[in-house]
Amino acid sequence: MAVTNAPPGYKFTEKHEWVKVEGDTALIGISDYAQAALGDIVFVDLPKVGKSIKQSDSFGTIESVKAAEDLYAPISGEVVEVNGNLSKNPAAVNSDAFGSWMIRVKGINSSELEKLLDPESYRELVSKLD
Repeated sequence: MAVTNAPPGYKFTEKHEWVKVEGDTALIGISDYAQAALGDIVFVDLPKVGKSIKQSDSFGTIESVKAAEDLYAPISGEVVEVNGNLSKNPAAVNSDAFGSWMIRVKGINSSELEKLLDPESYRELVSKLD
C-alpha cells in the first residue's frame, strides 16, 4: 500500500484535485497521488484570469507522456491568478505537487469546502485504490 502525501490545511476531491484556502482566496492543484499516476507531465492548459469556474466542472487539462486528463474544480470561484511557471515548466507538478498550484480563485463558498475530503479521509481513499 502506497502512502500518499496529504498535508494538513488542504481539502481534496475524489478525482485528486486539492484546494488550500488562503484568506479570501484559494489555491487549486492536483495531489501527489495524481501526479505520480500521470507520470511525467509535459503540458498544463489553464483558464484565463477572470473566468468563473463551477465546482466539479472541468477548468483545464493536464497532459503527461501517458495520458491527457481534465482538471476538475474542487470549488467554484473566479480565477484571479494562474501559475504562469507551469506553462514553461509543467514538470514542476511532478517534483512538488503541493507547491505547484495551478490557479487561485476568489468567491469561496464554505459549504462547497465542507463537501471535500480532509487529509485523513483522502489518504484512506487513496489506500483503497492500490
